[in-house]
Amino acid sequence: MRNFKHILATFLMSALLLTSCSKNDDGDILIRPTAEDFNNLKEAALENLTQTFQFNADDGNVTLTSEKGVQIYISSTCLTLNGNAVTGTVDVEFVELFDKGSMLTTNKPTMGTLPNGDKALLISGGEFFVNATQDGVALETNCGFQMQIPADLTGGVDNDMILWEGEIDENGNLAWDEVREDAAGGQGGVFGEGNQYYGFFQSFGWSNVDRFYNDPRPKTTILVGVPEGYNNTNSSVFISYDGEDTGLANLDTYDAETGLFSEHYGQIPIGLECHIIFATEDGDNWKYAIKAVTITENGVITFTDGETSVATEAQLTTIINGLP
Repeated sequence: MRNFKHILATFLMSALLLTSCSKNDDGDILIRPTAEDFNNLKEAALENLTQTFQFNADDGNVTLTSEKGVQIYISSTCLTLNGNAVTGTVDVEFVELFDKGSMLTTNKPTMGTLPNGDKALLISGGEFFVNATQDGVALETNCGFQMQIPADLTGGVDNDMILWEGEIDENGNLAWDEVREDAAGGQGGVFGEGNQYYGFFQSFGWSNVDRFYNDPRPKTTILVGVPEGYNNTNSSVFISYDGEDTGLANLDTYDAETGLFSEHYGQIPIGLECHIIFATEDGDNWKYAIKAVTITENGVITFTDGETSVATEAQLTTIINGLP
């Protein structure tokens, strides 16, 4: 009986190991991360960038200041729990993303939803996550909250910026939807004055001060091939637009038959100079490859194992932020 249990345990362990392995054309076993490995890496990056605050609901109007100087104004009298007014201690989680490196490691690219449902690149004045809880239970606000955002963090005030809210799909990918309600204070709930953006937010969660990237050149789709054994569950492909410090697109479709990631909306300008980025997990670090590309019509870009390197989260963030 003991021998049987030992054999069974060995079999199950071998099966578990093989779930994250595949073979190449030469029959060599390739060790690849699981979807859980890759998700854990992205969640760790988000946790590393999460700031926490605490205040008493009896304090009335509360001002919180982030590490980068964003001011968050919350009226505690508007907070509710299951429809009831809140008293006592309130915990706040806050994330601020102003650079492409942090957007990549947390899987929060700047892709906005067009009226027809397609997605296109947004240029960002900052991505934010605000969540208020009490004893681990999410709170709601019946009068919204406000933020004052230093515009010099993204190159100064751009009066074309509007407000967006983030929706995370079943695969954990984030897309941005325009907030169409005309909140008090300006178009789309945000306006620029002096060297600040003033945002008026109606609910907690992900939000973004953004505008669509504008390029008059003809557009195309592209395809990207990644090393064997990788797909859209254990890796991602991003596009960093040259000259745009806060423009990071992702290729959100993957064809299992061809093994290719796709930008299938046809929104990438022909002639665009950019960098294509392949990213995945390797032993709790990031494995990545970057290629400088000039977009051609229906172009295909391919990455190989030999082109990849391994970096920590901090190193990869610095590398991505150093792209043109």
